[in-house]
Amino acid sequence: MTRIKGGVMAQKRRKNILERAKGYRGVRSKKERYAHEALMRAGRYAFAHRRDKKTDFRQLWIVRLNAAVRENGHTSYSTFIAKLKKTGFQLDRKVLATFAADHPAIFSRIAKQIV
Repeated sequence: MTRIKGGVMAQKRRKNILERAKGYRGVRSKKERYAHEALMRAGRYAFAHRRDKKTDFRQLWIVRLNAAVRENGHTSYSTFIAKLKKTGFQLDRKVLATFAADHPAIFSRIAKQIV
């Protein structure tokens, strides 16, 4: 069997790595080895931070809800959520926080129904 040299595929691989690392600072966008390391690290952080983003948004919604709940006469966020579940409302924290921030009249009507 004849020997096949891998020059074309190797060039394609290097080109792909350097294109993906475009915009990185210094050697990380110029040299293949450092660009590859930077891309691997970036990929790990991107994976982890996609998970963290969900937690961050949930915390933001809880803070917004707590402020709105206290304005509408309830004692705290936790008691409001407990009463909400007991009455059988099917709205999640994201929707409630959107109502609290953007449509306070609608949220106040919901809060008055939860006793």
